[in-house]
Amino acid sequence: MTKFVPNFLRHGCRGAFGALAVTTALEAATLEVRIDPTVRYQTIDGFGASDAWRCQFVGQNWPLEKRQRIADLLFSREDDAEGNPKGIGLSLWRFNIGAGTAEQGEASDIRNPWRRAECFQNPDGTWDWSKHAGQRWFLEAARQRGVERFLAFPNSPPVHLTRNGKGYAPKDDPHLNLQPERLDDYARFLVDVIAHFEQEGLHFDYLSPFNEPQWAWDSPGQEGTPALNTELQRLVQQLSTELTRRGLSTELVIGEAGTIGHVAKVMDNDGRDDQARFLFSPESAGCVGTLPRVAPIISAHSYHSVWPLDQQVENRQRLHQALVSTNPDLGYWMTEYCILQRNGEIRGGGRRDLGMDTALYVARIIHHDLTLAQARSWQWWTAVTQCDYKDGLVYLDDGSNGTTGRMGPRVESLKHDGNVRESKLLWALGNYSRFVRPGMVRIGCNVAPPQSYVSGLLASAYTGTKGEIVLVLVNLSAEAQHCELNLPGPVEVHTTSSTQDLQPGTQDAANILVPPRAVVTISQIGNRQKT
Repeated sequence: MTKFVPNFLRHGCRGAFGALAVTTALEAATLEVRIDPTVRYQTIDGFGASDAWRCQFVGQNWPLEKRQRIADLLFSREDDAEGNPKGIGLSLWRFNIGAGTAEQGEASDIRNPWRRAECFQNPDGTWDWSKHAGQRWFLEAARQRGVERFLAFPNSPPVHLTRNGKGYAPKDDPHLNLQPERLDDYARFLVDVIAHFEQEGLHFDYLSPFNEPQWAWDSPGQEGTPALNTELQRLVQQLSTELTRRGLSTELVIGEAGTIGHVAKVMDNDGRDDQARFLFSPESAGCVGTLPRVAPIISAHSYHSVWPLDQQVENRQRLHQALVSTNPDLGYWMTEYCILQRNGEIRGGGRRDLGMDTALYVARIIHHDLTLAQARSWQWWTAVTQCDYKDGLVYLDDGSNGTTGRMGPRVESLKHDGNVRESKLLWALGNYSRFVRPGMVRIGCNVAPPQSYVSGLLASAYTGTKGEIVLVLVNLSAEAQHCELNLPGPVEVHTTSSTQDLQPGTQDAANILVPPRAVVTISQIGNRQKT
């Protein structure tokens, strides 16, 4: 007995999109996983997460031992004395350049102090580089632990440059919240921040200058601004000129669209969608793709595109097709995701879940973003959270109830100390981030018999410059899966399950056992780092 799927999913997908799974046999059987290094897809640029907004308090105020533990969980690729991974080895770290709502305090109208952010530049144009102390602690901790790439991003121009003097936008106004005559000043501000860190010895590989410009951002929930595509075009032009003039090699990665649909097509016809064509089509009057320092990448967020599951698949197929038809040289980054959309598996974003249900729900999205949308980079939203919400990798609470505790912005003590909770989502992301490194290439990988993306086994494979191969298996089934790989000899296996956190082991490539409801990474023996 097999699960029924539409014909368009049964035919023509595996060859184009690697490991797309379409149906599953209910009876237990050995699955054949076939890897083909001659079939090559996208180059991987890295896996990451952001410091917004919680690192500002944790990095500045929390006890050093706990900060170090959090940094190890996020960035380390070393093993502990027992041979277990210390962390998930993120290869990209996102640094939020704040707009100054923290200095405004209550006058910012942003009630939640965890969502306010400092600004390096004072209203009189002078600079205070002591700002962002907590975030800078994590920035340095990431560098010390070998994170390869760094990205800076603002959510709003500095409040002293905005039209309303706030970090959020005027009501019902789709325009960039920036005084029209201050565009040059804003571009210089962003490049000045990049240049300062360069002088300190930390290179920002990327600058992402706007965030979800499709949304209104006209209520004081956080810093943010809308923008028209034409306004983004002008800002990118100014930034390209300024980076080039200053001799900085930082690349502009643009888009950060609120949904993948806003990148791929006309949605609202309001001058803020169809971004890939507008910004990167050679025939577009708004094309910036040929400018210096503009990376050939369009970025978007996976929100509101993942449920129902058949639409998760179709949305990513359409995105990839739209990007190829716009410009075959255009790459794609998925730069932000956490659980927002209500769904039939884990309901929605409310209430944290440290277990495997959320981890597997997200692992499927990662798999589809990589294999269908052919994302070169995949980035979670907030690395650390103190909220009772599915928006973090590492969770904080005050420990008042033993295995849990109070959470949220009203728990004042969490600005200074608390309990650190690891999530299975952290470790499941680590099945990708720790082993699939920048510069690796996704290669052909198929499973026979074909599997269901609802409850089967998903597989994707990657190769490095020395020919090494990494295979990531996501078992959505409640049953163990037996797999036969076309790889030589014994292989190293790292398993994340309800009882394991990237636990290492060795198995025979001809007889791999994947536990139920688990994520497994298979790699060549000898790649682990020891303390």
